[in-house]
Amino acid sequence: MQATAYTYDPETRSGQVLLDDGTPVPYDTAAFDAGGLRLLRPGQRVRIETEGRGDTLRITLVTLQTL
Repeated sequence: MQATAYTYDPETRSGQVLLDDGTPVPYDTAAFDAGGLRLLRPGQRVRIETEGRGDTLRITLVTLQTL
């Protein structure tokens, strides 16, 4: 699934992405670290992996979108 980086806190390595429908979804340190990233800037397109649905949707991986 693709999303757009919305917020990023370099101290906690967590933040939020915006899904293509505009829904903000938070990601935690573990999801950020799983992607091997060092930083993330708002507006960057990212690829995310999730589990759950609706209110239980949780991001398990955040990495940069590549072609």
